[in-house]
Order: sequence, then structure tokens, then C-alpha cells
Amino acid sequence: MMKKVFTIMLATVMMLSLTACGKDESTSGDASGDMAYVQDKGTLVVGITDFEPMDYQDENNEWIGFDADMARAFAESIGVSVEFVEIDWDNKIMELDGKTIDCVWNGMTLSDEVTSAMECSKPYCNNAQIVIVPADKADQYQDVDSLKDLTFAVEAGSAGESEVSALGLNYTPVKTQADALTEVKAGTSDAAVIDSLMAAAMVGEGTGYADLMYTVGLNSEEYGVGFRKGSDLTAALNEFFDKCIEDGSMLACAEKYGVQASLITE
Repeated sequence: MMKKVFTIMLATVMMLSLTACGKDESTSGDASGDMAYVQDKGTLVVGITDFEPMDYQDENNEWIGFDADMARAFAESIGVSVEFVEIDWDNKIMELDGKTIDCVWNGMTLSDEVTSAMECSKPYCNNAQIVIVPADKADQYQDVDSLKDLTFAVEAGSAGESEVSALGLNYTPVKTQADALTEVKAGTSDAAVIDSLMAAAMVGEGTGYADLMYTVGLNSEEYGVGFRKGSDLTAALNEFFDKCIEDGSMLACAEKYGVQASLITE
């Protein structure tokens, strides 16, 4: 009889132990303490791609740009340093949830996919997806109907990919928006779809893609910063944005990189 009682007690202890383990595991996935998590490790890890004028490298291989400078200032405001990590844009949600990065801050469109998977900041910039073609052919492609026979290069997982897919256009996914421009310049794709802010900085006279031109606008959208669902860093960033709008530092940063016309200040 004693042996039977001991067996029952042992089974009960094991069940309680397993329950406790399960509870600890779920608690470790709670993003509500992200501020403490980031401050404890001393670094805000920001997921980006090479995307001028938002995130790109200078001649010293330092990350600069409107988003990079604002991310650095935000990290400083919460008492940590910033670390920029280039990610595969198509894997941004996985990178965020896996804690290899703490936020996605890279001219990210606030799409339904993004807002359902991330805790997003208030929008801070207006943007659009626009078509890029060789300058000597631009007059042939001035509306959506004229695009149907073209082959496009678009960044995988981007708002540009969503737009061309919705229109039923032929496209090849590439790693970055810069790669999409390279495809058009090389003639391996007829056109690309990229963000209007990037196009303004990188396409046309006086740029590295002087032989390309932007034509058709496909949509209008807004940029935001994404954190893990439930993260308390989101509210902190919104407060930081409000302060930077009020003291003029956000506008000064935008003017430095030529994106002031797209800034959302309300």
C-alpha cells in the first residue's frame, strides 16, 4: 500500500514540475518587458536593409540615413547603444520573434501583414510604390495598363512585391530594392518597383542610376517601426517621436537626408 501511495505522489510531483516548466517557457516569450530586456543587455539591435536614404553605409562603413540616425538617437534616449543588423527582408518577422533583432526600422510599410505580426509605432513618413524603367523607354510606360507585358524585379517580402502580385504582373523576387535597380540597369528585368523615397535618392540625373526613371505610382502608404507583439518599447518610441517633432530634431534629420516632404508630424 505504501508503495502505491509513493508512486501516486511521485507522479503528482512530476506533473507539477512539467506544468511549472511550461509556464516558465511561455513567460520567456512575453514581450511586455522588452525595455528591461534591451536595457539589461545594453544594446538595441535594429534590423535593416541597405536602403538609401533610410539606412545605408558611408565611406567609413558606418550606417547612416534618416532611419539609422533616428534609431541611434532613440537608443541613446533609453540608455543603450545601437547595433544595426542586415536582414533578409522576407524573414523580418521571424528575425524579430526569434530575438536576433529587437525591432525592424527600415522604411517599413505598415501593411496588414506587418501590423498583425508586430507591435508598430505611429506612422512617421509617407511613401508610395513606384515603377522604375530605363529612361529612354519611360514615355511608353505611363499607366498601369502599359505594364502588363513587362518583367519586374522586386524585393522579396516587400510592399512592392505585394503590389505587382496584386496586379498579376510577372516578377522575380530579389534580395533588396537596390538589387532590383541593378536588374533593370543590367537589362535582366524590364522594370522594378521600389519605394518612392529610395527612388528620389537613387534614381535619375546625378545618381548612380542616371539612366533609369520613375513613372507610375501604384499606391500610397506609410512607414512605421515594428517591435515584438506587446512590446513596451513601442510606447517609448511614440513618446520619443512626439518629443522630436516638438523640438524640431526630427525635421532637422529629415532635411539632412532630403525626406522632409514625406514626414508625418501630426
